Amino acid sequence: MSKTKAPVNPLVQQTKRRISPGIIVVIVLVLALGAGVGVQYWRGHSKIEVSANGRPEPTVITGPGQAGKGVTVGQAGAKAHIDLYLDFRCPHCAEFEEATGATVDKLVQDGTATLTYWPLGFVNPDASPRLANAFAAAAANGKALSFADEMYGDFSKSWTTDQLMELGKQLGIGDAKFQQAVQDNTYAGWLDTVSKASDDRGVTGTPTVYVNDKQLDADQLTAEGLQKAVDAIAS
Repeated sequence: MSKTKAPVNPLVQQTKRRISPGIIVVIVLVLALGAGVGVQYWRGHSKIEVSANGRPEPTVITGPGQAGKGVTVGQAGAKAHIDLYLDFRCPHCAEFEEATGATVDKLVQDGTATLTYWPLGFVNPDASPRLANAFAAAAANGKALSFADEMYGDFSKSWTTDQLMELGKQLGIGDAKFQQAVQDNTYAGWLDTVSKASDDRGVTGTPTVYVNDKQLDADQLTAEGLQKAVDAIAS
């Protein structure tokens, strides 16, 4: 006597089917892409929150626009002079700023040293020059130190043109002239001369630091190392 097979439940049969590895990969890629788009949107649209508004700002001794010369701030006549070659999209520069920023600010504020910014465009051919140009526009309005500190202080931002102009507003320099300089890339020609001057000096990366024309070694790029180098000159 033959046995009759029980009918197969199609729902049970479907649960036993294995999900194709290809489908899993597609799902993961879609999720990753969505997360990436979300992060990028946040970087370009996150709110500007200035922490340095109202802080003392050192005098700009040499402003942007002089061919082959960086932006120098501080008190004229200081014995020590710091040359800082930097890129506003350089993560190592952001680390250097975090480690030494307070020390540099104090040395400049108390008249021990002057500081010359040499903004370069090594890291990102689009963003680096754009941020350097905005820095120059801020320096021309007496806000070199605060503008640089704020850009490094929130390094995760894309610092779009709109964000840069909003930063200027919050620092009290958001007038039409500043905004026009940011939008029109006014200091592009000057930045080319700064780049050439750095090449002539043999600068090949950022951050590169000189104290009274002596380049600091990599292990000196700390708050303690910088302080010692300046003390050796100023004492």
